[in-house]
Amino acid sequence: MRIFLCFSIVLLFAGCTDLFEPDLPETNSQPDTIFPTANFSYASTIEDFRTIKFTNLSSEAVTYEWDFGGGNTTTEKDPIYTFEAGEGTYPVTLSASDANGETGSTTIEVMVVEGPFQPVIQEPGFEDNTLPDGSGDGRDSWRNNDLGGVIQITGSPVTFGSQGAKLPNDQSRIGYQEITVEPNTNYDLRFYYTMVSDPTDPWLTVAVLGVTQTGPYADREEAIAGTIASITVTDISEPDTYLEEKLSFNSGDNNTIALFFYNGPVECRLDNFTIDIGAEGAVPPSTGFDLAQSESNFLEYSFTNTSKGATSYEWDFGDGNMSMEESPTHVYEFPDEYTITLT
Repeated sequence: MRIFLCFSIVLLFAGCTDLFEPDLPETNSQPDTIFPTANFSYASTIEDFRTIKFTNLSSEAVTYEWDFGGGNTTTEKDPIYTFEAGEGTYPVTLSASDANGETGSTTIEVMVVEGPFQPVIQEPGFEDNTLPDGSGDGRDSWRNNDLGGVIQITGSPVTFGSQGAKLPNDQSRIGYQEITVEPNTNYDLRFYYTMVSDPTDPWLTVAVLGVTQTGPYADREEAIAGTIASITVTDISEPDTYLEEKLSFNSGDNNTIALFFYNGPVECRLDNFTIDIGAEGAVPPSTGFDLAQSESNFLEYSFTNTSKGATSYEWDFGDGNMSMEESPTHVYEFPDEYTITLT
């Protein structure tokens, strides 16, 4: 870190009776004790693994200087730089300065490797001010007015940070975000969820949509039809405790997918979405279903199977009854709370 401190002194002689009046700070003024902190993240672009997009995460700074090595520098806030030499590890230094000339710097070893593209989920934990430019209300990246209202934000319970996403039980709101992926690549999507414990037919579906092949979507029905993988969860046993789920999928012929979540008549909360490059080989089937209560018999439910990549099914209705049908109908004998499992 280099800090430059310069003094300039001007002496004026106007006679022995002149007074020296020192500059005094204004009333109630305080010295600047918060100094710049330099930090950044980076990710390769899908077009060329050697081309790296840098996201500036510095605080209390107004100007920036990047040093990529070999005499290559820039003063852009969020630069894109190509390491022409290809694979390797390169030290990149960012210096961030404030209006008073104070500077903070950091050096990070940037790994440039060829391989599957690592997707990026924006506002994955629904926290404020987590977009690359430091803005965002935790849900700006999850909007799609054609499919439903924007998610609500909750402060309790949460599993990471101070905020999570909330879907009310009127089924009017959804979460939707498009992200870039590499075609024909396996990925693992993880998230946390919880639901309240008093509804009669609780369910929450998190789906991956093949936007390149089937998008854009004019309504929710079209979006659901574009599903390439999904998982439906129904656990309401501990409303204050988040459960982790994983959905493995292959991107197919898509370079853009969408994460899409929606609920049944139950209040749901979600938090901390992550996506990682999955293991090579066949992706296991993804399970999912919708259910609807009969208008004429409140004990009768119809189940619509939305699973992908499966050839056989086993339903456990939670009352000792099973079914091997793809999309069965089941009538319960008594009113109660049941956990439905589809394998």
